[in-house]
Amino acid sequence: MGAPACSIVIRAYNEARHIGRLLDGIQQQSLIDLEIILVDSGSTDDTVAIARRYPVQVVHIRPEDFTFGRSLNLGISHSHGEVVVIASAHIYPVYPDWLEHMLAPFSNPAVALSYGKQRGDQTTEFSEGQVFTRWFPDQSDPDQQHPFCNNANAAIRRSVWQVHPYDESLSGLEDLDWARWTQEQGHTIAYVAEAEVTHVHQEKPGEVYNRYRREAMAFKRIFPQEQFRFLDFVRLVSSNIASDLKNASHQRLLRRSLVSIFWFRCMQFWGTYQGYRQSGELTWQLRQTFYYPQSASLANTQRTRDVEPIHYK
Repeated sequence: MGAPACSIVIRAYNEARHIGRLLDGIQQQSLIDLEIILVDSGSTDDTVAIARRYPVQVVHIRPEDFTFGRSLNLGISHSHGEVVVIASAHIYPVYPDWLEHMLAPFSNPAVALSYGKQRGDQTTEFSEGQVFTRWFPDQSDPDQQHPFCNNANAAIRRSVWQVHPYDESLSGLEDLDWARWTQEQGHTIAYVAEAEVTHVHQEKPGEVYNRYRREAMAFKRIFPQEQFRFLDFVRLVSSNIASDLKNASHQRLLRRSLVSIFWFRCMQFWGTYQGYRQSGELTWQLRQTFYYPQSASLANTQRTRDVEPIHYK
């Protein structure tokens, strides 16, 4: 048998609430020559049992060995497609042509990586929705000049990965680190707004803090010259809260979002500040904190397309 049109690598830990919806969305894609690999990092719920109802290969990584980069390298090493789509278990595609659009940039041999748009759902905190809107615009960019990307919804070229796998020592931002390297080697990054997914983040304040702390630790490793001082924390908390309040008011969502705007932005930038200060070795204690918690003028507009979206049960 020849190689599939693409391989899909999904990272999961206790994602029983979401994994079935993602796999349903994959089965409804217009592109059908697929290989799906689930990398499970010690789930204690029904994640693996649900995944086995679908044509999915399950591989396991021990919690004490887990990092985002290591789990991706493991999943990709079990795959066979020249293009590998990477997806978080708590995303799901909006349209049945998600994979077609994600793979389209690879017709250009210079492209090493593509990534798609992300939006929240009705449970998404208002400020998180603002982050999605700022980071993932409605306009595609076939030759992006900066290394930002996000492995919750991305695709890479296997032959480039074989030369330079993901850094397994980083606490996060393995996608940014890899993208930066590819651009330094002369490769191209494409942003594809049409490859849209819904990204479900249902985090408590402490989980938001830990997410941004581990990403800041990784960012400081990647860019050691960068600084994030206490004054930066004060400035960014103040400016982002003010912007969120203004936009929430314009969208008539202020009453519902008022409290979450304050706690989300405070946790986001306090985690960033602490991550810059604590950047260092990724110990087992930090792994448990980051990956295995005890409990698990922008408007959030939606561009319409002349494609019928997937209807999930």
